Amino acid sequence: MINRVVRMSFQPDKTDEFKALFERQKEAIRHFEGCKHLQLWQDINEPNIFFTYSHWESEDHLNRYRHSGLFKETWAATKALFNDKPAAWSTQSLHILH
Repeated sequence: MINRVVRMSFQPDKTDEFKALFERQKEAIRHFEGCKHLQLWQDINEPNIFFTYSHWESEDHLNRYRHSGLFKETWAATKALFNDKPAAWSTQSLHILH
């Protein structure tokens, strides 16, 4: 299992457009083969900064998604709204405490 975190900074007047896009695509992303969890986070101090946080069965599953038509369509619409370069990390959990 891997965790994927993607940080995205949007033009302030485009945040509602991004949230609507995410709302339309979230179920398809979450139910893509290998995706086990999906969250959208918004920075509390800079409301034009968002993060997606997802769990994937493997890096291969994530890469299949990243090469899919769903990703290409979603990413093309998303990156048109950016005001800064995005950043992404793939991580593994070492400890989980609840």
